[in-house]
Amino acid sequence: MLKKYEDLRKIDVSQWTEKRDKADYLNWAKVVDLLHENGAEKVYFEPIVNERTGSSLYMTEQTFTDKNGNTNRVYETAVKVVIDDIEFIQRGPVTNGSNPVKDNSMTQQRLWNCQTRLFVKGVAIRTGLGFDLWVKDELKNEKDNWEDDLSKHDIFKIKERCQIIYTEKMKKGLTTKEIASKLHKTEDEVKAIFSYFDTLSNFERDLSNIDTE
Repeated sequence: MLKKYEDLRKIDVSQWTEKRDKADYLNWAKVVDLLHENGAEKVYFEPIVNERTGSSLYMTEQTFTDKNGNTNRVYETAVKVVIDDIEFIQRGPVTNGSNPVKDNSMTQQRLWNCQTRLFVKGVAIRTGLGFDLWVKDELKNEKDNWEDDLSKHDIFKIKERCQIIYTEKMKKGLTTKEIASKLHKTEDEVKAIFSYFDTLSNFERDLSNIDTE
């Protein structure tokens, strides 16, 4: 019988991971081995065939073009995973690391790599084996997405961070004058910098409200 989720999650899989396309990969065959070593009797996966095309590649009808002229149709794939009496389908986009695969770089090997990664991910979600690897991966993706979306950046969060650091320095015994001196500024200049955040915020608001008609 396969061990419990809590036990499988404790297994350190980092010794079997490798970097590929700037992402951590855990070999699918090693996952099969580890599941068997930890109580599973039957483990396998197989690509789900798109009945409309006869391929294991799924895609949208609409073509999307990026700023460099590269096109894609939002490619996805899916695998059926069986672990003893556990059976499920894991779906996901066809990616090269964290980047979507475009028309000009789609290959059978990249499709297969994605399918094996979906197997490893599905196993992690449902059994706990290697789950921490995916936690790190998701947090990185979330950070990257946050950095790419400028609308999510809040200038007052930067101001708040600066104020927290400023307050911590004062709690450790520095005066406002000493802090300014170490920054090679006057106290008034430091106050002015903090006020810039409000000025920039107001500037962004006024800029957005300009009528272009």
